[in-house]
Amino acid sequence: MPRDAAALAPSSPPERPRGALIADLLELMRLSGPVVLSRLGIMVMGLTDAIVVGRYSAQQLGFHAMAWAPSSVFVTMTVGLLVGVQVMTSRALGAGKPHETGAVLRRGLVYSVQVGLASAVALAALGPLLLHAVHLPKALADGATAPLIVFSLSMPLYAASVVLSFWLEGLSRPTPVTLAMWGANGLNLAVNLLLVPGTFGLPALGAVGAAWATFVARAALTLVLGLYVLRLKDARALGVFDKPARDRPAEIAQRRVGYGAGASNFFEVAAFAGMSLVAGWIGGLSVAAWAVVVNVASVIFMLPLGIATATSVQVGRAHGARDPAGMTRAGWVSFGFTAVVGLVAAVLLYPLRGWVASAYTADLHALSLIAPALALTCLFLAPDAVQVVAAQALRARGEVWVPAFTHLISYGAIMGPLAWWLALPMGLGVNGIVWAVVVTSFVSAAFLLARFRMLDVRDAEV
Repeated sequence: MPRDAAALAPSSPPERPRGALIADLLELMRLSGPVVLSRLGIMVMGLTDAIVVGRYSAQQLGFHAMAWAPSSVFVTMTVGLLVGVQVMTSRALGAGKPHETGAVLRRGLVYSVQVGLASAVALAALGPLLLHAVHLPKALADGATAPLIVFSLSMPLYAASVVLSFWLEGLSRPTPVTLAMWGANGLNLAVNLLLVPGTFGLPALGAVGAAWATFVARAALTLVLGLYVLRLKDARALGVFDKPARDRPAEIAQRRVGYGAGASNFFEVAAFAGMSLVAGWIGGLSVAAWAVVVNVASVIFMLPLGIATATSVQVGRAHGARDPAGMTRAGWVSFGFTAVVGLVAAVLLYPLRGWVASAYTADLHALSLIAPALALTCLFLAPDAVQVVAAQALRARGEVWVPAFTHLISYGAIMGPLAWWLALPMGLGVNGIVWAVVVTSFVSAAFLLARFRMLDVRDAEV
């Protein structure tokens, strides 16, 4: 094995179980920290667009929000479909075959072209039709069409950046991804300030300008990550420059992971979009209250999302090394750590819920809905965090479809009907929607943890 490749091979696990637990926890924290910052960078980019456009024009903010709504579905699906890059990269390292990670990267980039182009065409062709078909005011649907099309143009770039990011994270090198993401955030802000209000004599583009800022940021992110990968000192040892032989089983395995993750993401996104519809049936202030709940929960959700990536890498390595005890240890250390993080977030949010609510609005009627809804939100932060980490750990372990079916049952069959029943017939309003999320989060977490435990028992008997 080449010297660089040998350095990449996983070290033998510590002999003492307690030492191994501590080592796994420290490694989890080391990996998840930069990934959390990277995921927060994604959130900040969207918030930056909304703030700059909103300060320019409330009407343009409406155009931007409606254009982003269908775009976010394709973005989420793209992330899920490409997550196989991260899983297969970590497995190759765990198996002591770092050179095969280059093949994973090449397959991922080819797949990203297919996914990105398909998403761009579908979004550009169907997005405007959807906006006009859901009975929005014509002016709003017309105004959202142009920025939506610009968003669609950047989908291939976004897909490529996801592959490069996942590959580096699978190699346990998340810091360059984080730095590139925040650099892209700075560029996004600069282009927003230039194009949205029309600085230096340029025409004011409003929502379209924000969409172009996203395009530029995604292009820059892809370029920077691509150059970084090409200039890696161990790029040759990783097989970056070697064209791999066609390996149909490996291609199928890599895409299969993505199919399951993409399905899970779709079920969750569709379910939460449905919650907005239920809130709309209650009334306008309820929509605003639910929007605040979702926004606050989404920011906090970046923490377990980062932990999920680190967990996937650790479990994937153990899977590649054929180390069942390592998979079990990495999984349960992550689940425990994630539960603690979720509980800490809840403990911090509960006393600050009034202040958080007032940061969004000064309307007393809206505050009377938002504050109690945020109090209930504290109940689902821990189980929701655990379920997303458990789902990713299962995928890294080779269990692709159980997380998808779990999310279909939990978010599709349980959360939607329960939210409607609690919010409307039972008269709980927005609080009823949040209670439905609480119940669903516990159900999903219980299913996924039980399945992970079943695999522990099965592998221990082999």
